[in-house]
Amino acid sequence: MKQMSSEEGLYTVEEYLAFERVAELKHEYISGEVVAMAGATREHILITGNIAQRLRNQLEGKPCETYSNDMRVRATPTTYVYPDVVVVCDEPQFEDSEFDILLNPTVVFEVLSKSTEARDRGEKFSDYRANKNVKEIIFVSQHRSRVEQYVRQPNDEWTFHEVTDPAGLITLASIECTLSLTEIYERVQFPPPRQLRSVESQPQ
Repeated sequence: MKQMSSEEGLYTVEEYLAFERVAELKHEYISGEVVAMAGATREHILITGNIAQRLRNQLEGKPCETYSNDMRVRATPTTYVYPDVVVVCDEPQFEDSEFDILLNPTVVFEVLSKSTEARDRGEKFSDYRANKNVKEIIFVSQHRSRVEQYVRQPNDEWTFHEVTDPAGLITLASIECTLSLTEIYERVQFPPPRQLRSVESQPQ
């Protein structure tokens, strides 16, 4: 990557965008730091595709757009990220004439992995909440049947709803869609639970 822009080793937004728009791999930008994105597992790809497909089907004919993986979102003026799935149900607003940086996402989905979960739940979660356009944030586990939904309230507080039942549903009121966990996890096979040895069988 090109030379750092300051003694602290941070990049400006302009430097990041100039690099990112010609880079072969995707990178996210967090307050001057550039973070390379790791490759996705089969489960991650299946889940992302399932969500995007079901949402596109339900939103057909409505003034909404659904993007998966490759739409860069400006969560805050100093944060540029790639949600796994993002929906905008207002007129899409972009940062410039490249039309590759969405400013007004309505719903964002992050499929959690071991390598990204801490940052998804930490910095990115905080930055999504700071964007007043974001109405719902959804975290989806790829290792077990679990979906976490955060919904912005009129007073800017957030409510939490969790679904773990494979037959359960989440309702996305902001875009008038529903998703079942069966649909989200179609063709995904979870590893069997670890078998714990009984106390009697353990060596003394």
